[in-house]
Amino acid sequence: MSENLKTIRELADELGISKQAIWQKIKRDASIDLRQFTSTKGNTVYVDVDGQKAIKAMFSDDSSTRYRQQKDDVDDNKKDAVDGQYEVKFLRNLVSEIQSEKKELHKLLDQQQRLALQDKQLLEEYKAEIKDLKALTMASHDGEKEVTSDKQPESENSTPESQPKPKKWWRFGK
Repeated sequence: MSENLKTIRELADELGISKQAIWQKIKRDASIDLRQFTSTKGNTVYVDVDGQKAIKAMFSDDSSTRYRQQKDDVDDNKKDAVDGQYEVKFLRNLVSEIQSEKKELHKLLDQQQRLALQDKQLLEEYKAEIKDLKALTMASHDGEKEVTSDKQPESENSTPESQPKPKKWWRFGK
């Protein structure tokens, strides 16, 4: 290769910056069209002397590259701190939402348990009423059988003492 051509990596090393910094600067500065100063072989980009001068000029403003990198690092730290503050606020809001949803779920669970207990108590009451009604129904059926057996024709030879006496049935609930 010609001594006049350098790779982006070689330029970055010479300037004390990263390859990415060079590519970002080229993308941001639309005034320079590097295609006229570069050639590509494989995956490697080679920059001619004029392109090297243009790239070096982009990084030689009124302050040094190292100072700018340090400033960028400080700016990144500030940005990270601001992002961290927003992230903390976001997470606090999220925790607050989750806690309020948890309280609501506890209320709903408590309400469900109370309703289930009421249903169970009503079921027990209904069962007891049904049992009482069955007992009354059985008693009234037994009473009807006794009444029909009392109405059998009396034999002529029977005496009043030989006739069975009608039973008194007591009704429940009176």
